[in-house]
Amino acid sequence: MKTTNMPIIGALESSLLIRRHPANPVLDAARVPYPTALVFNAGVAKFGGRYVMVFRNDYGSLEKQTIEPSHTTDLGIAFSNDGIHWTAGPKPIFKLRDEEIIRAYDPRLTVIDGRCYMCFAVDTQHGIRGGIAVTDDFESFDILSLSTPDLRNMVLFPERIGGNFVRLERPFTVYSRGGVDRFDTWISESPDLIYWGRSELLLAVEQVPFANDKIGPAAPPVKTSKGWLTTFHAVDIDPARGKNGWEPSWKKRYTAGIMLLDLDNPKKILGMSASPLLAPEAPYETDGGFRNDVIFPGGMVLEEDGEVKIYYGAADTVECLATAHVDDLIRLCLGG
Repeated sequence: MKTTNMPIIGALESSLLIRRHPANPVLDAARVPYPTALVFNAGVAKFGGRYVMVFRNDYGSLEKQTIEPSHTTDLGIAFSNDGIHWTAGPKPIFKLRDEEIIRAYDPRLTVIDGRCYMCFAVDTQHGIRGGIAVTDDFESFDILSLSTPDLRNMVLFPERIGGNFVRLERPFTVYSRGGVDRFDTWISESPDLIYWGRSELLLAVEQVPFANDKIGPAAPPVKTSKGWLTTFHAVDIDPARGKNGWEPSWKKRYTAGIMLLDLDNPKKILGMSASPLLAPEAPYETDGGFRNDVIFPGGMVLEEDGEVKIYYGAADTVECLATAHVDDLIRLCLGG
């Protein structure tokens, strides 16, 4: 972990430069043509001349505020010409289920050399694994690798760096971190997207002023002239929150952070905002959801005009969009 003299910039700046889109939520269960209750934590990319979104479906009843067993979870797809107005496909496109695997969920999309790669989490009878698959048509997927337990929130960089593929990831280091949620962001390399190593700690919970529980990768990084622009999720716990969603109690708050990594050595953090880029404020983020006070970015698209589209799950219930200019996000990280 190389973070010497890392600038940590904060307070009100992020709230002034990022804008929630007035069309939010850009996708919800009501706009999916099959019965689902929760549509969120999507991966988004530009692929084949249009925007593609692969989203998580959790089934159940919005009216009764209940969800079905986790093995019913699958992934759906939606397409858009402008990144704002989305049309969901007629059926789910990806599901894993057998005697060992319970479900696949939380997709993240990265286009590398003209092919679309999807990272995803896999719940199994013996722990949580991280998967990588590749597709050219979103109809068939070739699963390249599944990690050992316990690993989650994997995202790929969109090109090789130093000859290797690179990914961010969040291991579940329960015992060595005191038996509590103290999960951090790590970075690993691979020659072929199958075998991974050279792993290093990139960012720890204690380095993030707005987290007291855990952090981890969010949307896959995008390349800018100043570095790899990278979002992460940060979690804080407040015992006073009590019931804050469908469950008897939900005491956590998920926010989105942002940092800038060195182009040639992404194991080096160039700067990071000391306050959240996005914190739960809008009604669709704070009220009536499965788990309120949750923002979780899963996709980030850098447009030719410098606009950055950040797609995020809100309240573990709907999919939303926020926008900012890339120069403003870089300045937020570097303090320029």
